[in-house]
Formats: sequence, C-alpha cells, structure tokens
Amino acid sequence: MTPTTRTASPPDIFDITTETLIIGAGACGLVAALSATETGQQVLLIEADPVPSGSTALSAGLIPAAGTKIQRAAGIDDSATLFASDIQAKAQGENDPALVDLMTSGAAEVIDWLAEVHGLPFSVVTNFDYPGHSRHRMHGLPARSGAELIDALRTACEAKGIDIICDRRADVLFHQDGEVYGVAVNRPDGGVETIGCKRMILACNGFGGNRALVSRHMPEIADGLWFGHDGNRGEAVLWAEEIGAQTQHLGAYQGHGNVAHPHGILITWAVITEGGVQVNRRGGRFWNEAQGYSEAARAVLSQPGGEAFAIFDHRIAGIARQFEDFKRAETAGAVRTSDTLEGLAETLGLPPDRLATTLAEIPLEGTDHFGRRFGMTPLAPPYCGVRVTGALFHTQGGLQVNADAQVLRTDGTPFDTLYAGGGAACGVSGKGDSGYLSGNGLLSAVVLGRRAGIVSPR
Repeated sequence: MTPTTRTASPPDIFDITTETLIIGAGACGLVAALSATETGQQVLLIEADPVPSGSTALSAGLIPAAGTKIQRAAGIDDSATLFASDIQAKAQGENDPALVDLMTSGAAEVIDWLAEVHGLPFSVVTNFDYPGHSRHRMHGLPARSGAELIDALRTACEAKGIDIICDRRADVLFHQDGEVYGVAVNRPDGGVETIGCKRMILACNGFGGNRALVSRHMPEIADGLWFGHDGNRGEAVLWAEEIGAQTQHLGAYQGHGNVAHPHGILITWAVITEGGVQVNRRGGRFWNEAQGYSEAARAVLSQPGGEAFAIFDHRIAGIARQFEDFKRAETAGAVRTSDTLEGLAETLGLPPDRLATTLAEIPLEGTDHFGRRFGMTPLAPPYCGVRVTGALFHTQGGLQVNADAQVLRTDGTPFDTLYAGGGAACGVSGKGDSGYLSGNGLLSAVVLGRRAGIVSPR
C-alpha cells in the first residue's frame, strides 16, 4: 500500500467486528442506525467528531416531504409526483428520474416514522414559501435548527441502545475481490483500530472540506467561504476511485448567498422571499433573487469585494426570528436597523440616494427588469440590513446508488456489502448549483439512510 492509497486487503483478524458498520453520525447515519436496529441488525456507528453533528447541525434542520400525515393535518394537499416535478424543474431535468422518484416517494414515510415511532415533534413551515416548492412541505422541529434535529436523532439512538463511538475517523477501506470488508480508523491517541463488517453504510457526507477536490470539480466556488463541516473531506469519493465505484455530478453543490459577513452566521432566505432584496456596495440590485439561495453564492461573490447586503424590514424580520440562526445574528449585531433608509445606508456604508432609488424601483406588483415578481407589500420602516457573502455549504454529487442505496460499480452492478446515503451519494440537485432545491441535502440523508438501514446483510 503506497502512502496515497486509501484501500487495502483486509487483515486476517479485525480488532472489532460487527454486522452493519455505519461511517458518520449525521442525519443519514443516525437514521440508518435506527432503521437497521429496527430490523434486528447488530449496528456500530462511528463518528470522526467528539460528538455527532456533521453538516446537519449547521443547517436549519428542515426536511422536505410530500404527503405526510402532518401535512394532511395542516390541510396541505401534496403528492410525491408533484414533489418530483418540482425537483426536476429546479434542476432542469438533469437528475436521474428513478432517483428522484425514490427520494420523493420515500420521504413521507421517514417523517411519519420519526414522528410516530421516535417522537420527533415535526411541524410544517407554512408562513413563507421556499423557492421552487409548489407546496408547504418543509418539516422541522420547533426551533428550526439542525443541531436540534441531530440531538433528537442521537437521543433516539441512545434510547435503542445503539453503539456510537466518536473520535474515530475512517481512513483505510478494506476491499478485496470486488467487495468491502471493513475499515481502519484513527484514534485520538494516534493508534489505529480495524473494524470488520458484513456490510458498510457510507454516511460520511461529501467533499466540501477538501479544497483540492473542490477546486477540481467546482472551481467557480473554490474561493467562496466554506460554511460546511470541516470533517467533509471526501473519503467516499476517494475510496470510489480506488474500488471502481460509480460517481456522478461531482460538480453539483449547495451554495448560499446570504451568510452574515464577517460574523459567519446564516441569514434565512425568508428575508428575501418575503420581499427583501440584495444590493451591492453601490446600493444597486444585481440579479433576480427569486432564483434561489444556492445560485446566490455565485451572484454575490461576483460583486465588488465578493459581498452584498440583504435589505428587508421589521415585518420580515419577525418572520425570520423563528430561526435560531437569525436570532443569533441579531444578538451578534450583524442585523442593522434604522427608522430611515438614510440611516440604514449610513450604518451599512452604502450610498443613501442610490439605495433609496433602488427600493423605489421595486414594483408593488408585477415583474421587474430582472424577471422577479413582487407582491403588494412594500418595505416599510423600521428597515433592516445585513452585510452578506457567498458560501459553499455542501457538495451534492457522489456515489451512484440503486433503490436499496447499494453503491454501483462502474459496470452498473451493485456491491453486496457497500451502501451510501446523504452527501456521500449523488443527490438530486442536477449538475451544478442552480439545481439545488431547498432541503435536498437532508432529503437524501434521511431517505437513503432509511433505505440503506432496512436492508439486511446478504
């Protein structure tokens, strides 16, 4: 094995053996662990961090699903077919239809199962619309926080007696005769342990924290703020190269163009969808913000200084306060307020006359020259503003899987022993950044985690 090789033949004897080994304790891994335990499998879940968190903990923790019992109770008429149509429309048909159908048809079952069996108190976000979703289908816990979701899933795993071993980063994949047999993991003390398994589920997310891979596959965002989890180093993709596994859409990613700068706090896109706008240092708008927050990253980074300013008002701020991140941004002083546009411009360092002209040009109804349609409620004092920049949140391309979340070889046949979900697998966000529909990351995490978990070892 050369120093750059990440795979090796399995040892004669493993330090630890288990039936189902799960790599990564984010939403995907925790859902997979609950599902596998439910079917009677012996499960071991390993996590590189001191405590489970992952990219999920950095998100708003919202999972899109169509046709849930929670939706029906709220009077929302939705279907997997409509959800699939929304996903494909956002990605301009670039996704594998079978994978889209798998995601959209499986999401409601996961939400209902987590709510009824494990007691997660989901509700649907109904007080604003997410771009591209034709129904209210974003399910979240009360605080609308990814950390809250991770804590709830971890608590559910602990209640089932599932073994979660932290501070163990998987390094070398043991592979022989076309199948996977385990991993070598690094311990905090510098030691190495080998873990053997009958099957393995890769829930170790994507490669956003590996700047070399980002530069190779998505150079347009390479200089953007990395807002994801540093543990996302791309082991799944690197292993795939050595064992002959298929990958797809490695240039796909979720960006975000509304991260408070320099505070590094996510500002919910609700401040835009409810009638706010983005302006550059000159006080002028520069694009159609209704396209979505993922492509906003490139739009914002292309402006002078790689920054912009989200402009909204007190009414919109009231809606945004349902998210913990927004309240944290207010506490940190990232959100500036003023009773006048002149005062807001002064505190943000913008030209007052130009900012006033920009807002005056917003139509009360109809479509503006960027192609964005506005409602009838104009911005009104007190006004609010935040300096923001563009960021990379997580990658959306990855390993190709089938309907059971089994990883596919380059010849199209499935591995019997290797499964993947979440950011380790190819998602349904098309080939780039503009195909990302809100919640696609957690959609892939919970649906593929559920599918991979319930399949018994062969």
